[in-house]
Amino acid sequence: MCTASNYITENHYFGRNFDYEISYNERVTITPRNYEFKFRKIDDIKSHFAIIGIAAGVDGYPLYYDACNEKGLAIAGLNFAGNAVYNEFKEGMVNITPFELIPYILGCAASVSEARKLFEKINLVNINFADELPLSPLHWMLSDNSGESIVVEPLSDGLKIYDNPVGVLTNNPPFDKQLFYLNNYRSLSTKNPENTFSSDIDLDEYSRGMGAIGLPGDLSSSSRFAKVAFTRANSYSDMDEVSSVGQFFHILGSVEQQNGCTFIDDPNLFEYTIYSSCYNTNDGVLYYRTYKNSQITAVKLGSEDLDSKDLINYTLINEEQINFIN
Repeated sequence: MCTASNYITENHYFGRNFDYEISYNERVTITPRNYEFKFRKIDDIKSHFAIIGIAAGVDGYPLYYDACNEKGLAIAGLNFAGNAVYNEFKEGMVNITPFELIPYILGCAASVSEARKLFEKINLVNINFADELPLSPLHWMLSDNSGESIVVEPLSDGLKIYDNPVGVLTNNPPFDKQLFYLNNYRSLSTKNPENTFSSDIDLDEYSRGMGAIGLPGDLSSSSRFAKVAFTRANSYSDMDEVSSVGQFFHILGSVEQQNGCTFIDDPNLFEYTIYSSCYNTNDGVLYYRTYKNSQITAVKLGSEDLDSKDLINYTLINEEQINFIN
């Protein structure tokens, strides 16, 4: 279970909470322009846009969870259990596997509009990365420097592309239903409401924030969708980089999962927010925090040799960095 969002101030920001019960040794992975992407059913791509993102710690191939390319297009894959449908090979289509989708899209498309055109030909084929790494059921959120955002879902009746006016994605149900459920919260406000309960009863404003009574606070995907959509829509920060990045992590923090609160039928495992990411897509900077390290760490795409052929990896800093002042 995960949450993705974008946020726009002077720059465009995109990122996600990665919520799961097991870590796969995630790391920051930079794919330079001349790393050769090998695909199972289409021709390999030897030259492409440079990419930065967070990927599973699998040697030799960038299994990205979320990433951004040098042109400012960003994408995140989120769990979509029970709804994601992958297909057999289809002649005349671009047959790629779900784990190849992020490299293919970010390697070839500079914007959401270009990605839309690519999706018209894509068929997601049901091929595992390896026997020990079967496919995950996923859907994807994309966003670019213009702020345009879409959601892509592989359903039983085809690959669906939805405009994303709220700039948010969680998990189930499908995105169109998530949007519809926001109608249930149309009366919420950042301001305290007037008393419309009864003119005969003097009801008191005993607290600030009463306009948001009814905003869900549980950890289900539908509730996280509503809460982060409300939080994002009403977020305020200064326009500078530090304020924007800090506010973005506060948006994601409104729906982060604490270890121990989401039981998954294993007495020793709970789903929790393993990491949170934030991309400044304009400048190609990836910021992240982990569950065990609240400090924000940054990696710059432009600081690397982007014309090389070799992957560049940085292990996530996962120990708490505490600043003692006395």
